[in-house]
Amino acid sequence: MAEADPFRGEQAGNAASAAAIDHQQRTRARRWRAILMIIGPLVMIGGALWYWFGRPGEVDTDNAYVKQDIVSVAAEITGQVTSVQVRENQHVHKGDILFTINPANFEAGVDQADAQIASAQARITALQADVRANTVDIASARDDLALAEANFKRGQQLMDRGFNTRANMDEASHAVAAARDKVASLEAAVTRSRAQLATGTQVPGQNPGVAAAKAARARAALDLARTVVRAPADGVATQVTRLQIGQMVFPGVPMVSVVKDEGTRVEANFKETDLGHIRPGQRAELTLDAYPGLVLRGHVDSIGAGTGAEFSVLPAQNATGNWVKVVQRVPVRIAIDSHSDRPLIAGLSSDVTIYTGKD
Repeated sequence: MAEADPFRGEQAGNAASAAAIDHQQRTRARRWRAILMIIGPLVMIGGALWYWFGRPGEVDTDNAYVKQDIVSVAAEITGQVTSVQVRENQHVHKGDILFTINPANFEAGVDQADAQIASAQARITALQADVRANTVDIASARDDLALAEANFKRGQQLMDRGFNTRANMDEASHAVAAARDKVASLEAAVTRSRAQLATGTQVPGQNPGVAAAKAARARAALDLARTVVRAPADGVATQVTRLQIGQMVFPGVPMVSVVKDEGTRVEANFKETDLGHIRPGQRAELTLDAYPGLVLRGHVDSIGAGTGAEFSVLPAQNATGNWVKVVQRVPVRIAIDSHSDRPLIAGLSSDVTIYTGKD
């Protein structure tokens, strides 16, 4: 019998060794797969539990936006725009001129009011002159009345002795009556003139006619001053494109807006289930989607008095048979305490975390 081939034996040994190694690798892979199939769900469940319960001292929301006070500036008079002194997104200070209105009509109104004041003052002078003249006439009329009464008395004496006629007595009586009427008329004229010169308790020491004319003048001057429209606060002018030279403006119609520098805040809409731990004064952190990496400090300023649904134009009516409960959102105002080196633009999206300190 021929002797066995040593090369074949070595090949058979290598094949058996490779098969054993492959079997060990497959066994190890199955073992790791089983471990991962067990650990994977546990990790996912643990992560979910940590997300919900692992941060007991804070609540957060990404339903938050930067808010700023915006003042709509409108004209207080009717007129034509003659100049526009600002451009879009220009920073303005309180009192800066935004635009002007044609002042011609209002300057004429001031002149007319000045004429009314002069007319009222001239009328007072005339009334005072009338009082003085009528006072002199009253003295003269009283002298005439005294003379007429004396003539009537003498005529009556002559009548009693038979040296006078009834016609003369009637004429003397008529003269007395006429003199009395003249005195009464002049006294009434003086009383009327003094009444027109009198002052009331509302404007003591000043004639009502003059006071009314001065009030009209003040109103005309105010309207003239309103032809120059100024910025009501420090901020950024926007929506300036609505202003055009030659355009008519009307009271109460907004023509330009000013976004105020002060009062920047964040309005965060938290779930109603989070409100039990939120209190005014609690520390907060804010991040903005527009500026990655920027973290601002703040605090809870106040909690809204109603949910967003309550203040909507058409509030939800849940008195129906197909009602589904929805978690409501309540606005929470966050005051910004730290300074931002980037502009905080109204409407920017924000993420807010409130450190409630709950256990």
